[in-house]
Formats: sequence, C-alpha cells, structure tokens
Amino acid sequence: MTEDILQQLFESYSGRKLSERTELPTSGSHRRYFRLTGGNISIIGVLGTDFDENNAFITLSRHFKEKGINVPTVLAVSEDGMAYIQEDLGDKMLFDQLSQGRESGRYNSYETNLLCRTIEKLPKLQFKGAEGLDWSICYPQREFDARMVDFDLNYFKYCFLKATGLEFNEMQLQDDFELFKADLLKDDTDTFLYRDFQARNVILKDGEPYFIDYQGGRRGPIYYDVASFIWQARSRFPEELKQELIRSYLRALRSYTEVDEEQFYARLRLFVLFRTLQVLGAYGYRGYFEKKPHFLASVPYALDNLRSLLKTPFSDYPYLNGILTKLTNMPQFYEITEDRRLEVRICSFAYKKGVPADNTGNGGGYVFDCRSINNPGKYEHYRQFNGNDPEVIKFLEDDGEVFVFLESVYKLVDAHVERFIERKFTHLQVCFGCTGGQHRSVFCAEHLARHLASKYDIKVKLTHRELDIEKTL
Repeated sequence: MTEDILQQLFESYSGRKLSERTELPTSGSHRRYFRLTGGNISIIGVLGTDFDENNAFITLSRHFKEKGINVPTVLAVSEDGMAYIQEDLGDKMLFDQLSQGRESGRYNSYETNLLCRTIEKLPKLQFKGAEGLDWSICYPQREFDARMVDFDLNYFKYCFLKATGLEFNEMQLQDDFELFKADLLKDDTDTFLYRDFQARNVILKDGEPYFIDYQGGRRGPIYYDVASFIWQARSRFPEELKQELIRSYLRALRSYTEVDEEQFYARLRLFVLFRTLQVLGAYGYRGYFEKKPHFLASVPYALDNLRSLLKTPFSDYPYLNGILTKLTNMPQFYEITEDRRLEVRICSFAYKKGVPADNTGNGGGYVFDCRSINNPGKYEHYRQFNGNDPEVIKFLEDDGEVFVFLESVYKLVDAHVERFIERKFTHLQVCFGCTGGQHRSVFCAEHLARHLASKYDIKVKLTHRELDIEKTL
C-alpha cells in the first residue's frame, strides 16, 4: 500500500493540505507509522499489513474511548481497512522518562510517581474496557487459553532451557507444566488482558498516561499485566518499589471488584513465574539462535527475578522448582554478561564552547553543523525553551528544514553503524552543534537517538552538554 492513502485520509479529515510526512521509528512491527502535518494540525498515519490486526486496534480504540480510557482517537480509516489515521499523542514515552532509574537501579520520586499513576489506570482498562466488548475481534486469538500457555512454556523449554545444556527429564517437567497450566487457567473472568503492558507502550500527554499498541489484547486474567509491568527484567525495580506499585494497583482495583489480598498475591506470584519463563524463552531465542548478544546480556536480570521468586519454593511443582533452582545456580548466570554491542554516543553542543572530545579513544565519527537550519533562538519567545519543548519542536517541524537535514544525516550514520556492527567495533560518536546548544542541536540529537535505538540492536547514549542532560536509550 502506498503512502498516498494517508495523504487522502489526512486532507479529507482535516481540510488542510498535507505539508510534511515523516516516517517514525518502529519496534520490530511490520506496521509503518508516519507523522502527518499541515498548518497547525499533526496526526499519526498508520499503514498496516494485516486486516485483522488493524481491525482489532481500531475496534478496541473506539470501544475504549467510549469507556473513557486514555487511548488515541482513531480519526479515519481507509475503505479497505489497511490504513488509518489517529490522534497524535506526542513523543514523550514513559520508557524514556525512566532512564535514570533503569541505569542506577534507584528510582527518584518523579519516576516513582509516573509509574504509580500508570499502573493505577490499569484496572479501568481491564474492567471497563471489557464491558460489552466483542471478544471475537481480538487478534490473533480471543482469550488467554491452554494453547497460549503451552506455546510460552515450550518457548522456555526449547529456546532457553535446552540451550543452557542443563540436563532434565522431559516427561517429569511436562507433568509439572500441566499442573502449572491448570492453575494459571483457574481464573475465568471477563477482563481485558493487555498482553504487552510495559513502559514503551505508554505515552505521556499533558502529564497523563495514555496506552498504545494493545491490538494483541484479549480476554484474560488481570495478574498477567501486573506481572509484565512490575517484573520487566531490565527495569531493575527495587523490592520496595515493586510493593508500592502493587499497593497502587490494588487501591485502584477496589473500585471495580472486591479484593482478597492473600489470594491476589498468591495468584500474582504464579503469573510472575509464568512471565519470567516466557521472557527467558524470548531471550534464549534472540540470543542463542539469532545471535543477538543484547538479549543474552539481559538473561541475568531475569534470573535475578527468578531467584527472588524461588526463595519461597513452588511446592506444587517440585520437579519444575528443582530444575529452576539448578538453573539459577549455573555459574554463567551469576555475572552480568558483558554487553559488546556497538555504543553510539550522540551529543548536542554549542560551537562557542568547543566540539565535544571523544573520550573512548576511538576517534572519528561525525560532527554535524545545525546552523544552516532556521534558528528559533533568534526570537525572544523561544529563548526560554529548548529543543525538547513542544514550542521549539513545533517551530522546527512547521519550518521543515530540519527534516531535510536529518534525512541526509540518517543515510550517512546508518551506513556507518551497519559497517561498524559488521566489523564488531564498539564505539561511534555523533555530535550536533549549533549557536547555543539549546534548540536545533538538541532536536536533531534526540531524533537521531530515537532513530538508531529503534532500528538497530545497539546501545545509544545521549548527552545534551549545554543542558546538562544525559540518558541512555
């Protein structure tokens, strides 16, 4: 499908001529996303490859909106259902706002508040979102069932457990898998299971969390999403933060159902185990079979979660409990695997203060001069803002020169990154300079960082030198 259909949808809906179409980074999805702008209107356009998946997202979005749930509004859909336009929620992803906590393992009050406010909105999605929902539209299946559990447990067994070389009796393990599966399926409630409830799927608009990418949701137990969000392996939530998040969730949950806390914690513990095994299966497949070292570097974090769980044995599944205990005691999983991926350091700076030095010893890289782009800093109104602020972003996007500039940057840097990955180099530096290091260079550095982080399996470190901001994507 061509991109022209998005222009037709935009102009028909908005009554404005499309002036700019910018393709946005994706995270492994076959769907293509574009930011469409004309005048003062910005809309997200989507080209899908699967009608049923598109239909699930569109139908769920409209249903959730009717229930007062924070999701993007679907504005128009093509006749064949393969393209649609939706509300632009902006670029402020919850995941990006938590970078300091992920890096340090210590979450400040701002990050903690964001996390609590997000999980407090989950029960509304699970209960109000399920009211009157036609489950038959869910993609690729309508509910959490035995087949889904089998798929994920086998994913762990064949893609991770066997790859470690740990010997086990497959029949005895399967016996415990069957008992585990029966316990997981005991819940039979009409509640919505998000399936991919995590910080990358939450956008902050005007300080409020909004949900995206729920097209894989289905009818299922509430515990799955709580486990997914709080026990995400690389989030490194301290135990006290995990407990605070659970308390926040339970406070909101009581508005929709009675809560037996003892039963809740017991059920949640089973789903934390299930999600941990599922995640290890994914890490094993991506690491051992697809040879992506980043995923193997994540394994020790997931096994730390597993060690904590096993402090109280899963006595109903003795053979599984024994195998998992042996697994967590394997020497290769006690040290965090060194992450040897290419690290790209991106920096914004002011020329009057000099070009940033490359302290890695690698040398080379790029320095891009942003001073050819129209400067918002020459106007009094914009001097109080920087390139991360909506006022400056809108100025630069409306002007349009920055996108022509970045298109050339992407081509050059992408080629460099791909060759460096092939040659197993470990460092590349890219700098963007402008007059004051506040506006154009910051905007460009942010966009390149997101572009590279979404396109390649690399580490991206971003520094805005004159703003004294550092973060990792």
